[in-house]
Amino acid sequence: MALKGNLAEFEDFFPAMVEKLGAEGFLDELCNGFRLLMDEKKGLITLESLKKNSALLGLQDMKDDELLSMIEEGDSDGDGNLNEMEFCVLMFRLSPELMKTSRMFVEEAILNQS
Repeated sequence: MALKGNLAEFEDFFPAMVEKLGAEGFLDELCNGFRLLMDEKKGLITLESLKKNSALLGLQDMKDDELLSMIEEGDSDGDGNLNEMEFCVLMFRLSPELMKTSRMFVEEAILNQS
């Protein structure tokens, strides 16, 4: 995994996942990803939990400052961690194709919950 600026560059599989799983299934997978990376006691992705679980993402060779940059990119409330919503928003932002179709994606998810 190469670095692009402060974020890890990755191949964007999200659009294919949405197509295969549907909106609700994809959201479930994002939530599962969050739970894999979070600190169970805090319910947040912290620098420590990301370091501990970085191999799951192929990030085991990243330095602390690189991992911290990833957290800071998504940390909208400034607490130095990622909550589930911040994580999901960050994942959407990292996927240009998903951003283009996000309105349809959200509408489908809302309709499926009705």
